[in-house]
Amino acid sequence: MANGYWVITFRSVSDQAGLDKYAAVAGPVIKALGGKVLIAGQPSFAYETGIAQRVAVVEFSSLAAADAAYNSAEYQATVQHLVGAAERDVRIIEGL
Repeated sequence: MANGYWVITFRSVSDQAGLDKYAAVAGPVIKALGGKVLIAGQPSFAYETGIAQRVAVVEFSSLAAADAAYNSAEYQATVQHLVGAAERDVRIIEGL
């Protein structure tokens, strides 16, 4: 079974304190839900039509596990720290 991944890009951050609070509480929740944060931060380089925006990739044991974790009450509670603080895109993708 292929792993599942969250691919998150932040369109904008208007309140760094809100983002910091999210990161502090989301990390342990993601880990408890079986996720592993592989990358998080600003890109070192952005090519072609790439935008230098914050990116995170989180790995789960399967696509179903990634989707269940994202939709869990525990994780959705952490997302509330981003309301009014950041706009982002989240995609869940199955690994190869």
